[in-house]
Amino acid sequence: MKPLTRTALVSAAALAAAPALAVSGEDVLQNACAACHVRHEDGRWERIDAVRKTPEGWDMTVTRMMRNHGVALEPQERAAVVRYLSDTRGLTPEEAEGRRYILEREPVAFDEGPDTLMTQTCGRCHSYARVALQRRTPEDWAHLVNFHLGQFPTLEYQALARDRDWWGIAKAEIIPFLAKTYPLGEAPPAFAGDASGDYVLAGRQPGRGDYTGRLALTKAGDDYAVTMTLDFADGSASYKGTGRILGAGEWRATLSDGKTEIRQVLVFHDGRFDGRWYHADSDVIGGRLAAVRPEAAAQVLAAQPARLKIGVPTRVRIAGAGLTDTLTLPEGISGRVESVQGGVAVLELTASGAVGPVAIGLGGQRVDLVAYDQPDRISIVPDLTIARIGGNGGPIPKVPAQFEAVGWLNGADGQAGTADDVALGAFPARWSTENFNEEAETMQDATYAGVIDDAGLFTPGDAGPNPERPMQTNNAGNLKVIATVDTGGVPLTAEAHLYATVQRFVDAPIR
Repeated sequence: MKPLTRTALVSAAALAAAPALAVSGEDVLQNACAACHVRHEDGRWERIDAVRKTPEGWDMTVTRMMRNHGVALEPQERAAVVRYLSDTRGLTPEEAEGRRYILEREPVAFDEGPDTLMTQTCGRCHSYARVALQRRTPEDWAHLVNFHLGQFPTLEYQALARDRDWWGIAKAEIIPFLAKTYPLGEAPPAFAGDASGDYVLAGRQPGRGDYTGRLALTKAGDDYAVTMTLDFADGSASYKGTGRILGAGEWRATLSDGKTEIRQVLVFHDGRFDGRWYHADSDVIGGRLAAVRPEAAAQVLAAQPARLKIGVPTRVRIAGAGLTDTLTLPEGISGRVESVQGGVAVLELTASGAVGPVAIGLGGQRVDLVAYDQPDRISIVPDLTIARIGGNGGPIPKVPAQFEAVGWLNGADGQAGTADDVALGAFPARWSTENFNEEAETMQDATYAGVIDDAGLFTPGDAGPNPERPMQTNNAGNLKVIATVDTGGVPLTAEAHLYATVQRFVDAPIR
């Protein structure tokens, strides 16, 4: 068996590019897994049938068997058994709802459990989403907790464990909570249909902007040949590759435009794709995506932009299914339909009425927009995140951070930050960074930690010791990110918090 390297710890999206072998996943289970896992008379496998997971979760399990227990699998065999386990012991789309961000590699600084105890118990070492994306028997949840203590014997001496009776709490509270909240249940049937066809898509790539486009799928054996075209305001990008549906509807694909390889992590449910695509070598760079066949049940995927500046004609692109040129406008909104083609309607609209939410009708479908004069305030998304130093001749690349400035109306109560505030979407901004506090000032973090460009993309500094810094420390830093939006009057500003921190040396498919 060849030793596993860091590059072998890939996601299920990467496995979508693996060629198929004549061997099946069931064969791998019989020939490789049976060496350690007992199969009972009822056909159920010890431990294997006590859990259900996402494709990434099963990939992590198979990788651990290879790394820790010497299971020798070729890449195609690994892909086959991950696919088989995902198809027969996966989650429903509803069970993964709310925690998909960790599969989609959505850049979040942290995530939280349902309460402080669960967040502190599980989230101090990995995302809580990794826990919530599993289903187990009560006995297997107990096995998992025991495994943690056996595999990581210093666990009880780490932060948020040494200050309490960790083992006593784990047995008395954590295991019962997990068993009740995430019971094994029944695995859903694997997707057995054909998702081939042409889809209209819409989404947004932070830092670049909104897009519409096409997603074309053609059945190729058990997989699909995939073409994706994204039409931005500043040009188009086209990608080709291979994808597959795992389990009840987990879509994973690897595509390329000849220069950049991207992954798609989507869910296919009720004839619609939803999820995210991202660059394979920098998952911060990417965008959300929704796609549906134009002939599907009438629905709106997106309106771009979703705001109308009062007195200024605005071209709005609406993507969806069942779109027609029948336009219904409320008082204070005028306009016309320029075109409807391929699931995208182009409208020219002008608002002349009151500021606030407005709804137009397009072919009987409601499209929600916002009329505005000036934003009342802006905020930065995300308001807290991390970047990671890297590169500089080392094997681990830099991890950037992407920011956007979002405009807001204060709503009917006139107060900022209350429930009736209305989002206006992203606005062009000027970007800068400053030292976050006195310690950062002393260390000159804003000078060394990295730079931010005109699109809000922060690129961290090089990895390794920096002889120009005190004690030759590295280029990590604690920064304040500042956005300034010119509204034609008094500029609006907002601040966010950024930690430029050290490399992630182990990057599991589910963080």
